[in-house]
Amino acid sequence: MSDRLRRLVVGRLESLERAGVLQLPRPAKPGSNKSSESLAEQSPSREEFKSPTLEMLQQEVASCTRCDELARTRTQTVFGVGSPKARLCFLGEAPGADEDRQGEPFVGRAGQLLTKIIEACHMKREDVYILNMLKCRPPGNRNPLPHELANCRRYLERQLELIQPEFICCLGAVAAQNLLETTVPIGKLRGKVHAYRGAKVVCTYHPAYLLRNPAAKRDTWEDMKFLMREMGVEL
Repeated sequence: MSDRLRRLVVGRLESLERAGVLQLPRPAKPGSNKSSESLAEQSPSREEFKSPTLEMLQQEVASCTRCDELARTRTQTVFGVGSPKARLCFLGEAPGADEDRQGEPFVGRAGQLLTKIIEACHMKREDVYILNMLKCRPPGNRNPLPHELANCRRYLERQLELIQPEFICCLGAVAAQNLLETTVPIGKLRGKVHAYRGAKVVCTYHPAYLLRNPAAKRDTWEDMKFLMREMGVEL
């Protein structure tokens, strides 16, 4: 079984488990009298079959009003950008003012720095996939609230299920701690390979932090070299 197929199978089984399906029915034997109604009772809920493509999921996200404040104050949702078959995803915390205005993640000063980091790794933005934990900008660029992260989690998980990246690079503490469901500080999460549903996760500082603390750029470059070695990319 290929690595990509294995990740697809693992992701699907985990989705079924979250839907409450703890056992899979055996295939019906030829001539079985088992009714279709009985089989339907054991099937996952219709919720599992929503948004079978990134385009459809993006439409679902665009109409979301789960977070009242964010839905009222946003200009538009910010879904994600890049290759839908990317080996590597960059995951941030939430859109800022520039992203809210343009509808694309990481397009402001921090985004320009991220682009330089990606290019220094011999890649282009269109080679990777860039997304955030939240799809709406928090007012005043405040940190996402726990209930907002919980409301948006289903969209993030489905997005990653559809992309099936081999690697995820978490940018900053909010993304790293929430994706990995930990309270370990970002400094201690760096330099290690973590796991998320079959994908390898590497954590580093958020580009916005690097703009405020240029000395940390050296640490981030070490993180990226570590990630590239894991991916088998020579720098």
